[in-house]
Amino acid sequence: MPRKCNHLDKKRKTLVQNYELLISRIIYPLSSKDSQLKLRTVQCEVCERRALPMMCCCLMCPTVACLEHFGPHYSQTGHGIIASTTFGQMFCLECKDFVYDNHIESLRLKAENDHRRRLGLGLRNEWNPSPSDGRILRKARRSYRLTIDTMRGLRGLVNLGNTCFMNCIIQSLVQIPSLRDYFLTDQHCCKFGDVGQVDNFCLMCELATIFQEFYNSNTEEPFIPRRMLHLVWKHAKHLAGYEQHDAHEFLIAALNVLHQHSQSLSSPHKGHECKCIIDKLFTGKLQSDLTCMKCGRVSTTVDPFWDISLDLGDGTSTDRTLEDCLANYVKSESLGATAKIKCESCGSYESATKRLTLKKLPLVACFHLKRFEHTLANRRKKIRIPVRFPEQIDLTPYTTSYCTTKNGIGTYAVNEQLIESSNVYDLLAVVNHNGNTESGHYSCFVRHKDNQWYKVNDQIITSQVLESVLASEGYLLFYTKSFIDYD
Repeated sequence: MPRKCNHLDKKRKTLVQNYELLISRIIYPLSSKDSQLKLRTVQCEVCERRALPMMCCCLMCPTVACLEHFGPHYSQTGHGIIASTTFGQMFCLECKDFVYDNHIESLRLKAENDHRRRLGLGLRNEWNPSPSDGRILRKARRSYRLTIDTMRGLRGLVNLGNTCFMNCIIQSLVQIPSLRDYFLTDQHCCKFGDVGQVDNFCLMCELATIFQEFYNSNTEEPFIPRRMLHLVWKHAKHLAGYEQHDAHEFLIAALNVLHQHSQSLSSPHKGHECKCIIDKLFTGKLQSDLTCMKCGRVSTTVDPFWDISLDLGDGTSTDRTLEDCLANYVKSESLGATAKIKCESCGSYESATKRLTLKKLPLVACFHLKRFEHTLANRRKKIRIPVRFPEQIDLTPYTTSYCTTKNGIGTYAVNEQLIESSNVYDLLAVVNHNGNTESGHYSCFVRHKDNQWYKVNDQIITSQVLESVLASEGYLLFYTKSFIDYD
């Protein structure tokens, strides 16, 4: 338990004033402008890394560094009180401990709730245990000792008979930070019944149970996802049975059911976007522009998407990258003479071009490399073209704003907005298919804490280096936004 710190009291007025400014501008930004400020400034001045669990800011000067590199700064300046740029906790370098102060905590909680209110999330409240809570806590004698080697959130899954396709998707979902935070803070309010009830058929509740098993269980035994399989069979009839299924097909079916079950008891008003956790994380918007080749009139439609399926070409290229596939995806193409459109301006059917661009990027981007195709003989064929994918990717070149600006349609203001915005994503999970179309097996790589990679092959988990991940074939690629900002 953090203790009272006398070093805070010595310069309390200055430290609290600086803390209030820091927590409202950097830690819990209330505007897109402040979010961009956080993106630019939160980087260790020594090792220049960003994605670290304990990135801190000095409360006496603008120094930003990871906790590991704050020692020299303290020795040179005597500035001993710092604050985490992630959650706002104070830390005293002299005491070598976190600082708990009622006033500081109330400021932090208010700033966090203002931030969460802006994002449309539930508010945090101080927990005052009720008498019944106290009785439960007194009976709960089991305790866990967490060490630096404790691997919470990493657990094997038993293959129930050709269910490797499901296991890989579960493993990928469990590693998504925002989804983890959602379930472990008990934000899912089920409209079908209580979690754990035998007659509860809610897939969100079952996923919540899996998160609890991965992060709260004190066993290294593999988890048996029999109830998840049963619910998938119940809600997605085409996936029922013990034959091998496609991991991408399972992902889309699972997201669809999770989306339905995560909606509130009262459906959203017509015309309003869904605010459920699935849509917040996975839904992007795809813009389709049809251009009449005779008069130049553009007809635009915008549709939601959960994933992006990318063609791999005709197999002649031996050096293909994910960026190549995305560039081809957003490239303008002629529809041909056999697919003319009815142009409202011309009043006749005319030849046209079609272009797809990413209107709105999701927080979790899933790329489906189309490795399976049907031949003219209606036989399934696997495409084994190597596709190199990066650890980090900037999706700006494939957005609608960028593509229209590049063609001279955009304005200087749009260009400025593009420069300031961040559409950088980090690789989180890779699902691979080994074998052919007749017999195959799915396994996956997942990124866990401290950017350590693991290969998960059903119940077998092995540590891996990044180079092995990037050298794998790749079927489904999950990327998460490096810096999350909400409109």
